Amino acid sequence: MNVSLIALAVPLFFVGMGLEAWAARRRGVRVYRAGDALADMGCGVAQQLVALLVSNALVFELYSRLYAHRAWTLPTSWLPWAAAVLGVEFAYYWWHRLSHEVNLLWAAHVVHHQSEDYNLAVALRQSVATWATTLPFYLPLAWLGVPPVPFAVTLSLSTLYQFWIHTELVPVLPRFERWFNSPALHRVHHAINPKYLDRNHAATFSWLDRLFGTYQPEEEPCVYGTTRPLRSFNPLWAQVATPWALLRAAVRAPSVGQALQLLVSSPAWRPAWLEALEPAESKQRTGKYDPPTTRGRVAWAVSQWALVVAGTFAFLMLGAGLSPGLRLGVVAAALGALLTLPAFVEGRPWAARAEAVRVVVTAAAGGTWWALA
Repeated sequence: MNVSLIALAVPLFFVGMGLEAWAARRRGVRVYRAGDALADMGCGVAQQLVALLVSNALVFELYSRLYAHRAWTLPTSWLPWAAAVLGVEFAYYWWHRLSHEVNLLWAAHVVHHQSEDYNLAVALRQSVATWATTLPFYLPLAWLGVPPVPFAVTLSLSTLYQFWIHTELVPVLPRFERWFNSPALHRVHHAINPKYLDRNHAATFSWLDRLFGTYQPEEEPCVYGTTRPLRSFNPLWAQVATPWALLRAAVRAPSVGQALQLLVSSPAWRPAWLEALEPAESKQRTGKYDPPTTRGRVAWAVSQWALVVAGTFAFLMLGAGLSPGLRLGVVAAALGALLTLPAFVEGRPWAARAEAVRVVVTAAAGGTWWALA
């Protein structure tokens, strides 16, 4: 099992979030809410577990096999890297843009936009299905002759670059933004202000948005989230809510043709038959989702979450040496925490009992493993 650059950077992500929270407090502003941040990081944990167990190896294998049948071999030592940088950026732009314009792709990408805050934790909020939706956009690079290693390294570096642009604390950078993506430009991308919708899709280079007509500078305060809010801090529900709603709508469409049309149409498209089934105004945003909680709940959730994150990082580093059964147990323990801890912060009626069961089962399983080891 190869450890990805993203997994190696996990400690730096948390250092960055700590520094952001410290800087925000110095300025007298609040950028984190416990439940929302837990949901963001929970989505990141789920995505990394899927990447470790399935997608990383599969994507690299498919890419390598297609590269073996490439149309040509790029000459010189530097050209493959230049092609990787431009190719990854171009493919990412069109995947990202179409993920806002096609329902089937949006059903996965929406996870990244559901947070109603904007901070470095939001960068970790990723869909477990993103690897599948990006694959058709990246595989042509293999056929065009971009070698697997430059592709994988460039893609990881592009992802790492995008971490720092998820913050409200960095102001507009006019000269920098002529060429590169920035926090201000990406704030626009995450905003639901009418003038900001579906803008600034680039990963690293802002000139792609200028080239394709989707560039928009930050000109008014941003309102974050989605136009049809999730209203939950559950990171597992975040992964399935929109795909489930899309599937339910598709199977209830008047015809197969209209069902297929729904899948490839814009998320903003509302035919009469769909409006009758699910009126758009029924889920319109009325304010941030922020259920009342207590300091005790938050303190418990944060302490338990620290253990989950530490365990997940250890698993990402050392999981290759574990038996399949133990790996499955670690994943189950992590998923249990993703389910109960945000619900405990939200004050769901069932959450306290579920959290107690989770702690007992996890401790018993860990003690049994330790005794047998």
